Amino acid sequence: MAAHHINLLFICLYFSLSFIFTKQVQADNYIIHMDHSAMPKAFAGRQSWYLATLSSLSANLRANTNSTIPTAELLYSYNHVIQGFSASLTLSQLEALKNSRGYVSSIRDKTVKLDTTYSFKFLGLSSDAGLWPASGFGKDVIIGLIDTGVWPESESFNDDGMNDVPLRWKGKCESGTQFNSSLCNKKLIGARSFNKGLIANNPSITIAMNSPRDTAGHGTHTSSTAAGTYVGDASYFGYAQGTARGMAPGARVAMYKALWDEGSYTTDVIAAIDQAINDGVDVLSLSFGLDELELYEDPIAIATFAAIEKNIFVSTSAGNEGPDLETLHNGTPWVLTVAASTMDRSFGASLSLGTDGYVRGAALYPGNFSSTQYPIVFMDKCDKTKELKKLVGMIIVCQDTGKEDSLNDQFSSIQVAGNVAGVFITNSTLLDIFTQSPFPAIFLEQKDGDIVVDYIKTNKNPKASIEFKTTFLGSKPSPTVTSYTSRGPSYSAPSVLKPDIMAPGDSILAAWPLNIGVARLNDDMLFSSFNLLSGTSMACPHVAGIAALLKGAHPDWSPTAIRSALMTTSDPIDNTGNPIEDIGTNLQPATPLAMGAGHINPNKALDPGLVYDATVQDYIDFLCGLNFTPQQIKTITKSSSSNCSNPSLDLNYPSFIAYFNDRNVKPDSNTVKEFQRTVTNVGEGSFIYKAILTAMKRVKVNVEPDTLVFKEINEKKSFKLSIEGPRQLDKTVSFGYLIWEDSQRKHVVRSPIVATSYKIDK
Repeated sequence: MAAHHINLLFICLYFSLSFIFTKQVQADNYIIHMDHSAMPKAFAGRQSWYLATLSSLSANLRANTNSTIPTAELLYSYNHVIQGFSASLTLSQLEALKNSRGYVSSIRDKTVKLDTTYSFKFLGLSSDAGLWPASGFGKDVIIGLIDTGVWPESESFNDDGMNDVPLRWKGKCESGTQFNSSLCNKKLIGARSFNKGLIANNPSITIAMNSPRDTAGHGTHTSSTAAGTYVGDASYFGYAQGTARGMAPGARVAMYKALWDEGSYTTDVIAAIDQAINDGVDVLSLSFGLDELELYEDPIAIATFAAIEKNIFVSTSAGNEGPDLETLHNGTPWVLTVAASTMDRSFGASLSLGTDGYVRGAALYPGNFSSTQYPIVFMDKCDKTKELKKLVGMIIVCQDTGKEDSLNDQFSSIQVAGNVAGVFITNSTLLDIFTQSPFPAIFLEQKDGDIVVDYIKTNKNPKASIEFKTTFLGSKPSPTVTSYTSRGPSYSAPSVLKPDIMAPGDSILAAWPLNIGVARLNDDMLFSSFNLLSGTSMACPHVAGIAALLKGAHPDWSPTAIRSALMTTSDPIDNTGNPIEDIGTNLQPATPLAMGAGHINPNKALDPGLVYDATVQDYIDFLCGLNFTPQQIKTITKSSSSNCSNPSLDLNYPSFIAYFNDRNVKPDSNTVKEFQRTVTNVGEGSFIYKAILTAMKRVKVNVEPDTLVFKEINEKKSFKLSIEGPRQLDKTVSFGYLIWEDSQRKHVVRSPIVATSYKIDK
């Protein structure tokens, strides 16, 4: 018995030690920040230093442990986004590396998630006047996209009529699986792919399409939204029919594939950004992000800081986690963070009620449907499948109860029963997953549903017909904030109001790979060269394209000046003349924490009057104001000598946010929050601007001076804005606007002001 117990003990100990050893030698990917000033002079270059450092790690550990230690593998050596490299390391190798010469910090590799052509007309872009002709339609501006790849055969990347590629361009087209470098042209001037991090994280993985070719569709969609050329007769099975084009049809496109069907990692993403900077892009579009990270922990924030240093404008998506507050990502001060809006265009069908008129509803059924009139019957909850199957030759009307999964259950019941069509009466605003139905289906608002039900109940033999593939223009109110778009405040930089701006993101038509299905018709998959997608992923490239237009019209403007012009000229008012509404709050007026400064207005941004500019040193002052350690600041700035003599969280930003959330104060105890700002006159001539402040609930706002006099272009003037309110505000969000209007009424420079009791918990 004793021997039996000893054997069991030995076996348990053996497996325990084996488990511990296995955990110890498990390798992960890390982004390593190094101090280049510490590189020994004996090394010819940084990469040889990195390789030697990693080689010595593995050798020393093997000598000291007599164990089988995997070789530390160099993945990428970065040139711009960080001073350092990424590598596959065990924990013991990482700990040893921390004692190596020049080590600054490390970040473990993370996964990233996507934020998944009528819009140019909706935004007011015209061939005859405004930003398009002023910028030459974005001629020769280069837009880089970090995404899922590209479908180069799409007509949206046709280069007919384009001049030669700019000589400053240093990028190239890489060959790979089903992708030849000859597929690039004067429109699609670059295509590369990055997956070393993905492979290191999954050594046994098989990459299905190891090339820049798009196998997801997302990258093709976003790149053609930003800069697609003219394609006639584009549509989604007859919906949204017309000529498709991107925001900057004269701009060039460079695709950097770092997001894969098999997974997406930050080591690959920042390698793609690093290469884009080196290649010479002017604008970057990033429709993905990371959640709840400090700036020095966020590889995307760190990489985009390097882009801003190189004068590259960066557009990012806010995320699709709304409508709750503090859900956005990319709340980084040096990038533009874009929320998603609806347009005044909707897709649907008309339901004709015998000879008694018709009602309209939402639909995206892709198939053909007979114009024949069919019997129509109201089945209320539509929860009796056996009864529904007896009514196969009829149009079935269902009333959504509003309970969770009610609409989903009704939808499934009609699909299983195989009725002629389904008519769903619902107040749900989350219809995207239903409207692209594999069977004939139309979704009605309650008021229209009541008309249908009344028609059925008051006629002995009610019949109806449905006309699908209808596009409705001029919808009101529009735009509205989508319910899914993520809201501020920013986790990483709460003192900067985010998001910055709103752009079309709902049901956007853009190019699509021909071999990826877009819809189902019964059991058959359908394919199309254009697809409708929704998300802040779609809003982001709209702004990237418009920024490219501004870059073309004003090549001397900095990325922060372009951001300011876009924000201060945006519209807070919809097409009914009322404040923009938020679907996520049951159509209450949208706050700047949902829509930023407002809805983008490209033509106004061409001549903004005044801009709020900022330098790299301003951002460093901001990092110092966050009380980051010198090492944390160095991780972002790559500099050992960052000047922190003037730390400040009061960045020269075209918006304002103040927190009144001190919960441990006496009633009626007030405080004042102050902001210093400097504006630059970018208008030709002399101007006198007067300040206008809209009323805000619970707080008082003041601006000094309230008049700014400019005698010439590029002249700067400063002012102070103060917000007085209770230390504990009894309202989650109160907002208004500071408006600088010139005496000629030529320029209106609007900035949102937010006072909030919201408290960010870290």
